[in-house]
Amino acid sequence: MKKCERRIGIFFEKPEKADIILFTHHHADHCYPSSFIKMHKKNTIYIGPEKCFQRIGSKLRIIKSGENIVIDGIIIKAVDAYNLKRKRYTGQLWHPKGLGIGYLITIEEKTIYHAGDTELISEMKKFGDIDVALLPIDGKFTMNIEEAIEAANVINPKIVIPMHNHEASMSEFKQKLEVLSNIDVKTLDMGGTLEI
Repeated sequence: MKKCERRIGIFFEKPEKADIILFTHHHADHCYPSSFIKMHKKNTIYIGPEKCFQRIGSKLRIIKSGENIVIDGIIIKAVDAYNLKRKRYTGQLWHPKGLGIGYLITIEEKTIYHAGDTELISEMKKFGDIDVALLPIDGKFTMNIEEAIEAANVINPKIVIPMHNHEASMSEFKQKLEVLSNIDVKTLDMGGTLEI
């Protein structure tokens, strides 16, 4: 088992059961079978990009950027998520455009943006009203703290939750963004929840 998979696995020892599971891309820290299978119940719906089929199989409802899936009044829209400059040692981008996605999830007139693994991209200017944005801040695979602050100001949600932080400081992100904007930053521990 890879180091990343061991680390991810400990976070999902006793997860809640899920009605819907959304995958942003196929990397192990986002699409890890022995973790998400513990969230499975009889009618769990899996949604994600085509590359996730390799790990999930025929249960996956494939979605592409720009497409919507509506389930029980919940509108799930896939949006672009990709790197512009962060690359592997081979020179290939960690997350090329068209491979992974983010989501705009609208429930009872509230819209949540889950960015997936992305940098600050021009598509963020077109999202419209966002209530909560989950933004990565790690700086190695995704945008760093400063870029995530810029993204937050472009998107202008009511609340931002930093994620995919690895070694980046969520408290630093919170302090800097709240000084520069009226956006409320909520930092969550692993497994934490926020009611909106």
